[in-house]
Amino acid sequence: MSSYKGEDLFGSGPHRFRSGWFGETVVPNMAIGRIDSGSTPIGPAESDIFVEGRLVGTTWAQLKSRLDAITGSLDSPPTPGTLIDGRGVVHQNMSLIRFEPVGRVDAGRVYSQAFFAVFRRFGV
Repeated sequence: MSSYKGEDLFGSGPHRFRSGWFGETVVPNMAIGRIDSGSTPIGPAESDIFVEGRLVGTTWAQLKSRLDAITGSLDSPPTPGTLIDGRGVVHQNMSLIRFEPVGRVDAGRVYSQAFFAVFRRFGV
């Protein structure tokens, strides 16, 4: 079971986790006040975890409650917590920085909504 800060935000429907890119953060020299061409490495990239899937509810109210639970976890400024993916892998100090409902709400025997979420570990 996956969770964020101890809450099962995504378990109502199918969802999957994937890691963002790894490597060095580089910025154009002009962005840091240099006049020469090229770019400068400034340190390791921050870690991102992406979650994609569907939220499911037996009623519209239940689906809306699940959407509200996720948007309620978006803090400003972001506060880190423990993210556990569907395989039980623990990702410490992750902050939910983006949640996007994708497409329309599907209604049939159940109500469902596709989503995309981004978690980040700031400052590597």
